[in-house]
Formats: sequence, structure tokens, C-alpha cells
Amino acid sequence: MISNDLLKGTLRTIVLKLLSENSRLYGYEITQKVEELSQGNIKLTFGALYPVLHKLEAEGYVETETVNIGKRVRIYYKLTTQGDSWAKVKMDEFAEFIKVMNYILNPSPNLSLS
Repeated sequence: MISNDLLKGTLRTIVLKLLSENSRLYGYEITQKVEELSQGNIKLTFGALYPVLHKLEAEGYVETETVNIGKRVRIYYKLTTQGDSWAKVKMDEFAEFIKVMNYILNPSPNLSLS
């Protein structure tokens, strides 16, 4: 299981990545996709997810769509045009971070960061 400390720094990027690959998702759907893709190593709580979604919405990267399903209301999240561009930037930034962390954890004279 991945620790909450590690997850906190990557949750925005995870959410942006999922939303970039799907036209729209609702909260529970996001938690299930994260758990499935991480093979159960990341169990995302609503208490961690919704503040991230609300912050992304406030920043203009995500917009919501409310859908009534019977007596329930489901809120879908999708990237704005600005959010789609931001998602690409954050994914590139995270890929670079992984590369640097791999080098730090496994330094090798045959590898370089350039």
C-alpha cells in the first residue's frame, strides 16, 4: 500500500491524468479507477479526493456537470481546455521527477539526468 505522504504530492497529477483520458468522471469512479490501475496499492479516500477536485475547479482546470439519476445527484468532473494543457505539463513534470528519483535511489555511472 502506498503511504498517504507519497500520495499527497501526486494526487493532483493522478486526477488530471485520469480526466485527460476520460471525457468525464464522477468521484467514486475516480477512486475505483485509481484502485484498479494501482492494483489495489492506492485506496483513494473521498476526504483526499474532493479537496483536490474542488481546488482544480477553483483554478479553472476542471468543470462540473450535475446529472440527476433517479433521486440521486451525480457530479461529473471534466477538464477545461486550460486543464487539458495543464494536465500535459503536470504529467511531463512528474515523468521528470520519476527519472530524477530513480537516479537518486539507484545512482549509476552509466546513467545521467540529461
